[in-house]
Amino acid sequence: MTDIAWIDVTLASARPKALGALLRYFRDLDIAEEAFQEACLRAIRTWPDKGPPRDPTAWLIFVGRNSGIDAVRKRSKTQALPDEELISDTSDAESDIAERLDDSNYRDDILRLLFICCHPDLPATQQIALALRIVSGLSVQQIARAFLVGESAMEQRITRAKARVAKAGVPFETPDAQERAERLSIVSTMIYLIFNEGYSQADPKHDACAFSDEAIRLARLQLRIFPGEPELMGLLALMLLQISRRQARFNGEDDIVLLEDQDRSLWNRELINEALALLDKAIRHRQPGPYQLQAAIAALHSRARRAEDTDWEEIELLYRALERVQPSPVITLNRAVAVSKLKGPDVALALVETLGEKLDGYFYYHGLRGGLLKQIGRAREAHEAFDRAIALAHSAAEAAHIRQQIDSLAHGAAQPIAK
Repeated sequence: MTDIAWIDVTLASARPKALGALLRYFRDLDIAEEAFQEACLRAIRTWPDKGPPRDPTAWLIFVGRNSGIDAVRKRSKTQALPDEELISDTSDAESDIAERLDDSNYRDDILRLLFICCHPDLPATQQIALALRIVSGLSVQQIARAFLVGESAMEQRITRAKARVAKAGVPFETPDAQERAERLSIVSTMIYLIFNEGYSQADPKHDACAFSDEAIRLARLQLRIFPGEPELMGLLALMLLQISRRQARFNGEDDIVLLEDQDRSLWNRELINEALALLDKAIRHRQPGPYQLQAAIAALHSRARRAEDTDWEEIELLYRALERVQPSPVITLNRAVAVSKLKGPDVALALVETLGEKLDGYFYYHGLRGGLLKQIGRAREAHEAFDRAIALAHSAAEAAHIRQQIDSLAHGAAQPIAK
């Protein structure tokens, strides 16, 4: 008897490779998804009694392929395939058919599957929803709860995303080295978006919190199939360093706890050590990229046993390097925090003020600006900046943190905005 929990884990881990191979075979996302689901149902029915096949992923590809062909034939009113027993019990035929399907290029199948989900024609919310549905296998109900929308609305969002992908005509040929690099960059961005959806949640019981863990799983998957990519190492290291602080980021009342005020004994040292090892390995490639630089900044925070031990000079230099690699007003805004630690709030405020036109609709801009204004005693302007930040807050925790800043205006020094 095969353990049902083991079957669930096996189906989830096999999903990207099997679904990617079926997608390449059928070149239709809906057919591939239906074929994989049918293969999973057959696995749940047969594996508990007969035991798992030698290669579960190959079995799923084989059974899914035949199930998909059967469905297509039925739609075309042609002859159906033989019964399931004649298909799924054919010795090790699934290994041979999987090898032919994959042609030793399954990593491109997975990359294509991820790339389809983050097609540039799709807005970020649809990219995340589609990836969680197709690649991760979350139900529409689970995704809808996480995004705080109705199930029917989420179903429509995913359906529209699929329709856009089909209309876009994504190529199925094996990508060359340049295209693979471009796809990896896009896919990494999508994975980090998924991570941030979960990371921003204060309530650990909120459905979206699981998104961070799923993003890390997807990053690990990418790194397994592209083990020599330093930016993938940097992305995974960055997420591990950030998630290592999860238990310290909010207090018992779900209020934000700033990085400098966090109880560092609550940080997960095992995750930190894994991330630092990954980052060291990435740096040895001497190909610095945005994720590696961000991970290096997070690593400096993680190495500081106390807030006052933080190497702000090195952090400011890393932000300067990041500005050169990936110019962005948000990066400059983050550098302003380091500048405030090194040169004081006046110098930092002067830097922040140059970003007003580009970041007027950004919560963290007004929160940081308000904090700096408060530190130099410009209370009225600080209050105005905080009011603007509250209007732009993405969560109740962010809004509550800014209200605390407003409430403390009459009591002296401010704290910087949480990150």
